[in-house]
This record gives sequence, structure tokens and C-alpha cells, in this order.
Amino acid sequence: MAETQLILNAGSSSLKFSLFLKAEEPALLLSGKVEGLGTDRPHFVARDASGTLVAERSWAPDSGLSHRAATEFLFTWGRTALEGHHVAEAGHRIVHGGARFTGPVRVDPTSLAEIEALTPLAPLHQPQNLAAIRAVAEHAPDLPQVACFDTAFHRSQPSVAQLFALPRRLSDDGIRRYGFHGLSYESIASLLPRLDPRAAAGRTVVAHLGNGASLCAMLNGKSVATTMSFTPADGLPMGTRSGSLDPGLLLYLLQYKGMSISELDDLIYHKSGLLGVSGISSDMRTLEESADPHAAEAIDLFVYRLNRELGSMAAALGGLDALVFTGGIGENSRAVRRRVVEAGQWLGLAIDLAANEGSAQRISPPDSKVAVWVIPTNEELMIARHTWRVLGAGAPH
Repeated sequence: MAETQLILNAGSSSLKFSLFLKAEEPALLLSGKVEGLGTDRPHFVARDASGTLVAERSWAPDSGLSHRAATEFLFTWGRTALEGHHVAEAGHRIVHGGARFTGPVRVDPTSLAEIEALTPLAPLHQPQNLAAIRAVAEHAPDLPQVACFDTAFHRSQPSVAQLFALPRRLSDDGIRRYGFHGLSYESIASLLPRLDPRAAAGRTVVAHLGNGASLCAMLNGKSVATTMSFTPADGLPMGTRSGSLDPGLLLYLLQYKGMSISELDDLIYHKSGLLGVSGISSDMRTLEESADPHAAEAIDLFVYRLNRELGSMAAALGGLDALVFTGGIGENSRAVRRRVVEAGQWLGLAIDLAANEGSAQRISPPDSKVAVWVIPTNEELMIARHTWRVLGAGAPH
């Protein structure tokens, strides 16, 4: 029976999964996701390595399917769908590793408790990440599991880039700029040496743009600055998250608008961003198709803030050799890419409009001072590689 790796990437309302043949360089067998968790209409889809649909299912509107139930469903479905394959190990994306976790670790009672203690720093994601780990443990108690952290990639940053201008005792207590989307950035960094050796060794900004959005400045493939900080709510406006806010505004809302802590939490994480400004949707595709001026304003703000933060990332690098777009918006929104590149001409950015409208990976002219790329990220492959390294080829099962 062929041994495989089950890779789980639990988001706030989704559970992505991939199944790889267990090897030093894992080979994809299947991938898919269960979307709409905790909402009215959960939906499951699975595809093989070529992208061919192999399974699909929807649940009743009142099912209330949770991340734990979705994980259990994957095991049940996999028993019949994956005849001849045996799940030998599982790897998970964990959003927040705090100061404690600077690399992937095997899950045990101690590490699990330490991961759970970080939940207040990533309240949208950490509980779902933990639910997936626990569901696997309940279904297969002897299955080794590995936790891979989105914050770990940014631990290469200089200490000054991680500091807030707060009293030292707070910094010593772990209040610092952690950064997120690290597995995505690590994926791009692993691909650049083949695609663009100059960018891999030089000054590159990667724009991970999706429902969660951030930028990362990389020098020689290492993170030196990023837009998210203590939590995944900082930096760029996102689907429903506000991005950077004046801390005085938060005090104002508490003191003079009578907001409770829970209402403020809901505002920052669930009711702001593209959804809040547009009043229509958190989905860039919906906004780009809308004729509502508020939809256009939401996109304008997203692009404006993106361009401002791009300038700050270039400043941290002392220049720019390449810009990489990735994530759902970065890979699919031609209009956002075009507007960002055109506004960044002062940085040396230029766009090949025909390449941007097509399926090319490089969307800048050949003679452009700064190369501009569209590169799909693969967080699940990075987790599979880390899982292999942590557990080793001969880990007991």
C-alpha cells in the first residue's frame, strides 16, 4: 500500500486539503476543499493532480458543518476513494506560532497546548487549525502530525523590523510584529531561483492578495519586512478585515461610540475591508462586476493602500528588482495588477498589457527594470515538505 501525506489548511470558513505521495519531494494525488463551513451551504469538491473533478457534494442548508465534521468527512470519503493508499502522516497550516515556534514541529500534548495559548492572536484561524488537528487525532490517534506556522518565515527579519514603539517590557512579553502568510511566501521563494535567479537573489516584494492580504519584502529569499504584524488584521485592507487603523480611533470607538470589545472585534475582523467600504461583498470578483460606486471606491482604496505599502516595502529593501503577485486576487484580477504596476512606474515597474490579459507568468516587458510576475502559491506543498523533514522517511506510524 502506498504511503501518503494528508495536508490540511483550515481557513476561517473553509478546509483545504491535499493528498501527496510520501516522499522527499511529494507528488500530488488529490486536492480540494470544503467551503462554506459554519454557513448555510457547505460544499465539497475534490480534483486529481491534473485538475479533473473526481468528487463533489453539498450539504443541506441547515447542516451547520464544522471544521471538525469536515475533517471527519474527508477521512470517511478517503477510505473508499483512495483504495491502495494509506495515510501515514498529516501536516497542518497553523496561522500563529508566536515567539516560541520558529519552524515546524511534531504535534504532541505540549506543543498543542502552546499553539492553543496563541489563539487570542489569531482568533479567526487558530481555533479552526486546532479543530483540524484534534479531529485527526480523534479519528487516527496514532497518526503523527506536524504543525507548520505562517509566522515562522518572518523570523529572519532584523529585530528593528519586529519592534513596536512600545515600552520594552511589552516587547519582552512577546508583543512584536510577527507577520503572516509565511508558507505562501516560502513557496514563492522556493520557485524564484528557477523562474528568475536575479529576483531570487535580489530585492523582491511578494503581494499575497486574497481574502487575507499582505506584502512581504524579501532579500535573497528571506523576509526583511511585511505588512501584517501582531495579528493578521494589520496592514492592507482585506476581504472583511480593516487593515491598519489609528489606535486612537479604536479608543474613540470604545469611549465615545459605546462599542463593546466584542463589537470592536467583530468590526475589525468581520465587517470592514472590501465588505465594509462597498456594503456589497468581500469578494473582489463581485465588486469588479458591480456598477455600484461604492464597489468602485472599495477597489480604489484597496489599490491605493497596496501602492502605499509597496513603497514602504521597497524602502525597506533599498530598491526593487521584482514584484510577484500571488493569492486569489493576485493571480486572477488583471485590473488590480495593471493598476498597481501603472501606479508604481516611479519604482521602475512596467506592464505588458497583452501578457497581463493572458496566462503569462511574467507580465512585464523583457527590458523592464523591475520584473513583474504572477506565480501561483502552493502552501500545501510547503507543508508536505516540512512534514517529511520533521518526521523523516522512517517515522513510526
